[in-house]
Amino acid sequence: MSFLDSFKSLRHPKVRLAWMVALAADALQIAALPLFAEGALSPADSILDVVVGIILVRLLGWHWAFLPTLAAELIPGLDLFPTWTAAVWFVSRQMGAETLAASQKTQYADSSNWSNPPEPEILPPDPTLRRE
Repeated sequence: MSFLDSFKSLRHPKVRLAWMVALAADALQIAALPLFAEGALSPADSILDVVVGIILVRLLGWHWAFLPTLAAELIPGLDLFPTWTAAVWFVSRQMGAETLAASQKTQYADSSNWSNPPEPEILPPDPTLRRE
């Protein structure tokens, strides 16, 4: 899969919204560092991470990449790394590959069915089924 193919998943509005949520959450945690510096001990950090996790699961569906992301968000100082954005990138890249494969399969099936329909197989009559 090429680099440009990874952007195929951005055609879906839910994926675009998930990207915006992840980028906003990571930007907020970096920009408002004093509020989130304690990691898991900060109630604002915990609330933000739980809400972002729920929103991303609702938008993209459950994916195992969200578990280590939530665990990493609980570690003090690791909020400076855009973990939500990395998780959404990982999930949406896989969705892009699956979408690309499905679209190619559908495109091939559509083109083979509509432009060149297969000839029907004509079977000879069964000699044992004679009408009397």
